[in-house]
Amino acid sequence: MPEIVRRAAEAKARLQHLSATATSPDGAVTVTVNTSGALQELSFGPRADELPRTRLAEAVLAAARRAQIDAAQQLTSVMAPVIGDDSAAMSFLREQIPAPESPAGEPRRKPPSDDDFGGPILRRGL
Repeated sequence: MPEIVRRAAEAKARLQHLSATATSPDGAVTVTVNTSGALQELSFGPRADELPRTRLAEAVLAAARRAQIDAAQQLTSVMAPVIGDDSAAMSFLREQIPAPESPAGEPRRKPPSDDDFGGPILRRGL
């Protein structure tokens, strides 16, 4: 069997079992994703009962993003021996991994609404 075929078979076997798990800093949420970033498991800790739904949703999304980035980084380490660490294909693969949007544990915040200023300025009568 040619070397590249053997390495590809090994990579395929490893990728079938690869996953990444992330937990929110307060332990409210734990998510597990596969190599494509698809959610495989979602569990809630005792702290989840204390959070408002919007905060809980933010915690789920933040943990999922961290797990997806981890899974993508694992994917690149598995694929490097197959496609070459310095190849154009590996560069492309690495470019697909998103950078963390905010520091670990901090959910993304929505921009402030116009309600803080009495509604949208453009809709005010002159």
